[in-house]
Amino acid sequence: MKNEINENNDELAAIGIGAMIVFIALILVAAVAAAVIIQTAEKLQQNAQAAGDDTQEQMSTKVTLISTVVENMGVGTESLFSTFELAAGSQPILGSDIGFTVICPAVAPATTASFADGSFLGATIHTGNGAGAAAITLNPGTTYVVSISVTNCPPTTNTDNAMVISVTGGGNTYESLQYGSSPAVGDVVV
Repeated sequence: MKNEINENNDELAAIGIGAMIVFIALILVAAVAAAVIIQTAEKLQQNAQAAGDDTQEQMSTKVTLISTVVENMGVGTESLFSTFELAAGSQPILGSDIGFTVICPAVAPATTASFADGSFLGATIHTGNGAGAAAITLNPGTTYVVSISVTNCPPTTNTDNAMVISVTGGGNTYESLQYGSSPAVGDVVV
C-alpha cells in the first residue's frame, strides 16, 4: 500500500509579509526625509529672523543728518551746527547715547590723521540752539539740532573730512564733510 502525501505550500503569506516590510521601509524613509525637511526649514526660519532683527536694529536706530553748517571758526573753538532726526522706526534714545567722530586727513608736517569726537549730549529740539545742559530723550519724527565741537579737526580749505555718527546698540551713519575754498561761518557743509 502506497501513501501519497501531497504537501501544499502556502506562498501567499510570504508575499503579504514582503509587502508589509516594503511598506514599513517606505514609512521610515518618509519620516526621516520629513524630519530633515522640517529641521532645514526651522534653521532657515531662525536665520532669516536673526538677519531681520539685526537689519531692523541697524537701520531703525540710526541718525539721519539733514544739514550741517559751520558754526564757529575761532582758533580752538571750531564747531559745526547739525540738524538731524532719528530714522523712521527708531526707538526713543538719549542724546548721550549718540556719539560722533570726525576724521580729518593728515596735513603736513603731520603724518597721521586727526580726530574730533564727542556725543550729542547737548541736542535740543530744532527751535533750540543745540547746546542743552542735559541729555534729553530724542524721539523719531522730531527734528533736533546739536552743536558739535571739531577743535581737533577744524574746517580747512578744500578738505573733505569724514564724520561717523554711532548710536549705542544701533546703527552708524557716515557723512562726508566737504569744505569749500574758503570755509566761513554759516557755510553749508553737508
